[in-house]
Amino acid sequence: MEIMVKQKTIKNEISLTGVGLHTGKEVTMTFKPAPINNGFTFVRVDLQGQPVIEADANYVVNTQRGTNLEKLGVKIQTPEHVLAALVGCDLDNVIIELNASELPIMDGSSKYFVEAIENAGIEEQDAKRNVYVVKEVISFTDETTGSEILVMPSDDYQVTAMVDFGTKVLGTQNATMKSIADFKEEIANSRTFSFLHELESLLENGLIKGGDLNNAIVYVDKEISESTMENLKKAFGKDKISVKPNGVLDNLTLHYPNEAARHKLLDVVGDLSLIGVRIQGKIIANKPGHYVNTQFAKKLAKIIKIEQRNHVPVYDLNLEPLMDIHKIMAVLPHRPPFLLIDRIIEMSDSHVVGMKNVTMNENFFVGHFPEAPVMPGVLIVEAMAQTGGILVLSTVPDPENYLTYFMKIDNVKFKHKVLPGDTLIFKCELISPIRRGICHMQANAYANGKLVTEAELMAQIARKQ
Repeated sequence: MEIMVKQKTIKNEISLTGVGLHTGKEVTMTFKPAPINNGFTFVRVDLQGQPVIEADANYVVNTQRGTNLEKLGVKIQTPEHVLAALVGCDLDNVIIELNASELPIMDGSSKYFVEAIENAGIEEQDAKRNVYVVKEVISFTDETTGSEILVMPSDDYQVTAMVDFGTKVLGTQNATMKSIADFKEEIANSRTFSFLHELESLLENGLIKGGDLNNAIVYVDKEISESTMENLKKAFGKDKISVKPNGVLDNLTLHYPNEAARHKLLDVVGDLSLIGVRIQGKIIANKPGHYVNTQFAKKLAKIIKIEQRNHVPVYDLNLEPLMDIHKIMAVLPHRPPFLLIDRIIEMSDSHVVGMKNVTMNENFFVGHFPEAPVMPGVLIVEAMAQTGGILVLSTVPDPENYLTYFMKIDNVKFKHKVLPGDTLIFKCELISPIRRGICHMQANAYANGKLVTEAELMAQIARKQ
């Protein structure tokens, strides 16, 4: 069963400053409140035009030492710990401004990001959260590494991560998050980790300029040579470095015996936020890594997109409508034969659903292929716009004194013919909040259990002269 939850953003903007793990560059990051349906978006304020990169799995370009996004040549590096914090704090819409490509590593966990979000405050928004309810097992396997990630039906969003790197020092570990509410207390402060053999090659290639012994757990999986020890001292600016009995390098104390597995779970939460919708299902990740996580995110995002495109909402047309034809005419300035909706079935602050019975005696069938009558596509678009007009006119106290005008029509697709005898259902949802009487919405028309027309519409209401 899908649980109805409203979208959330932060109340106030808040900034953090740190260094990027791989670039070593200082970066200032600012979380800002975002409108409904914005999702998580990154803004590079250091670049001309302040380009926006959405947290979208399709922008993943590589997963070497972290998840890396790129859109039109603009890069965002290692966003996974920040994204995990946003999901872990149960947010939907946040703008993240950056003055560099790489997000700050802080202590290698999500702890400081969670603290910043809690300081900024969280507020509900007047729109329903987009949740994908998992109905069957969906999986992705990386044949090369044997890593596998799957999702199965569940009443909540749960994640289990199992790690096995084939090393004695780390062994086999697993961690489970039974609810997103557990993220802050049990997962957020789990830090990133590395093995000594990886660290050596990273140091040689100058790839961890922002690293120190306070933002990564280093598992010593081999003997440390004198030259390596000197390199480590130099890289971390320490006079002395030693290995603890538990095989961890120097001055870090593990927060949990299974901190590595918990951090891998944290990475899964962050990487799967790139799907773009919340998941109601149980994730099981065996030997997860950024490559398998993001490949799974791409696969699931594609499945969800196809399902949503083909999803036809069902309404009981026998129930009393929210507005009948008389109430519609009291709001809309249109009149027959150009009034193209018969009923309004439901409405909220962000969506409206209308209906039209298409009959053989419609005015347009007289001339639009009399031998094979088809409802003109432009009139279906007009009917969707009239449905949206009801939504935008509901925001003013005297709708009878306003007219609605088209400003823009985008991405129109006609998928099936609409014929006499069909019942058309129009669903219009706001893409962004109504401002200054301007309404930008996604409009879909359905008939016979199919999506027949879709379009992005923008209209404005203006007072009658």
